[in-house]
Amino acid sequence: RILNTPDLTIDGSMVFGMSVCAAVTIAGHPVLALFAGALAGALAGLVTGLLQTALRINPILAGILTMTGLYTVNFSVLGRQANVYLQSGQPPVASATVYRSFQALFPEGTNPNLPVAVLTAVIVACVCAAMCVFFRTRPGMAIRATGDNEEMVRSSSINADGARIAGVMLSNALVALTGSLLCQQQRYADIDSGSGMLVVGLASVIIGQVFARRGGVTLGAVSAVLGSVLYRLIIQIAYSLQLPSYWVKLLSAVIVALALAAPVVSQRLRESRLEREEAAGYERRA
Repeated sequence: RILNTPDLTIDGSMVFGMSVCAAVTIAGHPVLALFAGALAGALAGLVTGLLQTALRINPILAGILTMTGLYTVNFSVLGRQANVYLQSGQPPVASATVYRSFQALFPEGTNPNLPVAVLTAVIVACVCAAMCVFFRTRPGMAIRATGDNEEMVRSSSINADGARIAGVMLSNALVALTGSLLCQQQRYADIDSGSGMLVVGLASVIIGQVFARRGGVTLGAVSAVLGSVLYRLIIQIAYSLQLPSYWVKLLSAVIVALALAAPVVSQRLRESRLEREEAAGYERRA
């Protein structure tokens, strides 16, 4: 949204973060695994950013190229398996995760979903606050300006290519962090988990824009979080209606299409109403 560019890298970088997180978690470092997963995503974003800036490849095509290459990388990180469970040893013992450690702070008998929701909310709030602060710094404002008007940024002697690379790296790091958290929450990594993530991200941001059409950085970040929650609620409602699982993709596409069309329809209705009011005014004066 900030760089005004759809980045298809995220379908691969989410799984990349998940795969690296799984490997480090199995090695016995669950907290480090989250940072390692985010760093893996940033590296994927770096490749896409360099393809866009150094080689002048179309941004969408650059994302497709990186995403395609990441499939092989992810398959290798997962030990040439389609999925890996967070366990090690013989007989297999479940690996420690941040969610498992956090759950130990709650009394016995607590709904296991509660610690997951609380810890995830805390992490999201911390990341959201960090992003709000970052986008008010000089590097953050350079990224925002590059997305608004890249030609103006170049004429102002700001390194637009560097800002674009930094923005793509940051976005993919956040996506990979999401994959890392999901990996530790569900206790396994799957090579197909990133399928359709671009649609999910678009739907979340577009739905969130309903709450922040003219807001600043903070409201924009909060609205993106709210949009992602609302999107998942809509999907959950679809499941509660006992729709087949294969309908979810179509439902996601319809949600995005409706969200994209809503501002246009609203503008046309507003213009139509103004035209009717003007016509009525002319008739009264006549």
